[in-house]
Amino acid sequence: MKQGLLEVMRMSRICRMVLATCLGSFVLVIFYFQSMLHPVMRRTPFGVDICCRKGSRSPLQELYNPTQYEFSSTETTHQTRRDQVAETCRANSATSRKRRVLTPDDLKHLVVDEDHEMIYCYVPKVACTNWKRVMMVLTGRGKYNDPMEIPANEAHISSNLKTLNQYSIPEINHRLKHYLKFMFVRDPFERLVSAYRNKFTRRYNKSFHKRYGTKIIRRQRKNATREALRNGDDVKFEEFVGYLIDPHTLKEEPFNEHWETVFSLCHPCHVHYDLIGKYETLHEDANYVLRLAGVADFMKFPTYAKSTRTTDEMTAQFFQNISSAFQTQLFNLYKLDFVMFNYSVPNYLKLE
Repeated sequence: MKQGLLEVMRMSRICRMVLATCLGSFVLVIFYFQSMLHPVMRRTPFGVDICCRKGSRSPLQELYNPTQYEFSSTETTHQTRRDQVAETCRANSATSRKRRVLTPDDLKHLVVDEDHEMIYCYVPKVACTNWKRVMMVLTGRGKYNDPMEIPANEAHISSNLKTLNQYSIPEINHRLKHYLKFMFVRDPFERLVSAYRNKFTRRYNKSFHKRYGTKIIRRQRKNATREALRNGDDVKFEEFVGYLIDPHTLKEEPFNEHWETVFSLCHPCHVHYDLIGKYETLHEDANYVLRLAGVADFMKFPTYAKSTRTTDEMTAQFFQNISSAFQTQLFNLYKLDFVMFNYSVPNYLKLE
């Protein structure tokens, strides 16, 4: 009798243990499927939850296989731009593919956003300060708030953003294959004049005056004063152009990134860019990138009026005093950028 009672109690304990185990397993299964249906969320600095779960649709997937497909002129525009780049690379294969292996130095302009699986190639004088600010917010994981609250000089500190050359070769190849790659371009000569105005006509750019201004004046100006040779702060645009087309310039060192060609900075014949934005349609293209990244609901590309912006009319004025021979040589330097990104030859040019 006593033994039978003990057996009943033992079976009762076993049943309770089995029931508890089954219930626990059931709860775990429920939590698992909930996590699949409701991905992990991260609170943004703007107080809005965005999805950052690995395995959610990437910007690359959203671009080429959108969730809600609608015929869009924006999609057509970017496909046309991609086709133009590919066709130019094929037509100039002897020039564009002479170096088939990119070095780490070639990848230093490609900024990586791991959370949103994007790579941005920054081009100076094409809204790159604001794009770096945006990338700092996207990759900062709450460290940064409004992009426009980030000082411009902080946006250009290299340690604030991770670039592709900091990865191993397998990691580089993986990101080039699976991440959305984009860049922004601008009319080559408008960008060039913008660089000249910023680096050689602003008193605060003393480092550029010392490094480049003194060299330009020494080479291009006859009977230069000692003060000009010492300070390098009054470089004329004609002298700047003369320096660029001088064969000795590129033999000495590569162009500075502010006047280097986009072709040489971003290597579009080696890196397949999924989106090519233009300065002329900056906000439309930029916000399209943010929409693909899934952040458009809480972030817009910075906008602000800037009366000092270099325009096409202003660029034409700078070229008035440049001889047709110099214009032709300069155009040949930047010709690939004109053709690759579908910019017409400016009307103000007098080419030989």
